[in-house]
Amino acid sequence: MPALACDTHAHVFGPQDRFPFSPERSYTPEDCTVEQYAALLQTLGVERKVVVHGGAHGTDNRVSLDAIARLGPSARGVAVIRPGLGQDQLQRLHQGGMRGCRLSTVVRGGASFEHLEALAAETLELGWHLVLHLKHSEELVALAPRLRSLPNPFVLDHLGHVRGSEGVDSPGMRAVMDLLETDRCWVKLASLYRSSSQPYPHTDMLPMIHRVAAARPDRLLWGSNWPHPIYAGAMPNDGDLVDLIPLWTPEPAVQQQMLVDNPARLYGFE
Repeated sequence: MPALACDTHAHVFGPQDRFPFSPERSYTPEDCTVEQYAALLQTLGVERKVVVHGGAHGTDNRVSLDAIARLGPSARGVAVIRPGLGQDQLQRLHQGGMRGCRLSTVVRGGASFEHLEALAAETLELGWHLVLHLKHSEELVALAPRLRSLPNPFVLDHLGHVRGSEGVDSPGMRAVMDLLETDRCWVKLASLYRSSSQPYPHTDMLPMIHRVAAARPDRLLWGSNWPHPIYAGAMPNDGDLVDLIPLWTPEPAVQQQMLVDNPARLYGFE
């Protein structure tokens, strides 16, 4: 990995005796601690990291704030909040390293797309981005007009969940490419093994990845998705996932953008 590479998508869960799970959660993971994540980053040679608050903890962001504090200045976070939190609490989250908020149709107990406009308005002055966690790419097609109308930057988790079987000419992929033209859209390449219909190295995802990389290398992000929650398949090896990067973006200059320059700009790393 290049110097100052950033993992823009990982979760920390528990330990449950300190950070209980939400009673509204839709899944129950094992404890996956910040110490374990830090050890993985050292093995992979990743210096910067973004803790995306996990759905199992609902809107109680304490576990993620604790992880950011323990990981130090090289860490940022994405919160899960609902509208109406108030500027004082939002400022506390910002001071704790949060730089965005996540909305999901995949997990319960957090924020959904019905909260999109309200959260956009409440976090705009902080400079936060909105992270869209989609169950199906068809949802992005329906959501796209609302996203175009907002002034906020936004991130499409997991390539907008366009599946390998859908292809580059699918409605979902066309929506991704159209939204990239707004200059406020970022595309995160993480957890793409979920969207693939093929075993590792998941080559059915390459046409979509290459289409985005050719059009907007300045809007690509990479994430490990550690510890790979809510996945029924064989547990991915994180080193194997890193080894996919040269297949996704063969050009060293594009790798530098995706791994270093783009996350530095979006998350406010020096």
